[in-house]
Amino acid sequence: MIELILREAVPSLGKPGDLVRVKPGYARNFLLPQGLAFEATEGNKKRIAGEAKARMAREMADRAEAEALKAKLAELNLSFTAKAGEDGKLFGSITSGDIAAQLEAKGFAIDKRKIELEHQLKELGFHTVSIKLTHDVHAEVKVTVAAED
Repeated sequence: MIELILREAVPSLGKPGDLVRVKPGYARNFLLPQGLAFEATEGNKKRIAGEAKARMAREMADRAEAEALKAKLAELNLSFTAKAGEDGKLFGSITSGDIAAQLEAKGFAIDKRKIELEHQLKELGFHTVSIKLTHDVHAEVKVTVAAED
């Protein structure tokens, strides 16, 4: 068995910075050539510790930025108008792309893939939509759908 330090996350093996023991062939033929791991020397241990510290600082900054954006989005209320039938059902639907376009018009550049809609909005009324800002920060946006005259 060879000791390696993972540089990137490897499924069923570990996350970056983990010290792992693997078979020599797996290390020689996959992990080392792909740049997914380093040999576990003292110099590499120090380098990985420095990279881990920089990654943690970057993640903390990203989280703080996401929390600030979450607070701004919580105050936001998006409104849409669409043609609807007598029972309050829309003839079309409001999609995550529509929500992303309106957010962008208000100055928030959010990818439509981060907008978590279980299904498109197909009814009149008030809806709350979740937006995934980071893996652990989710913002809520209020969406109102009104009937078109």
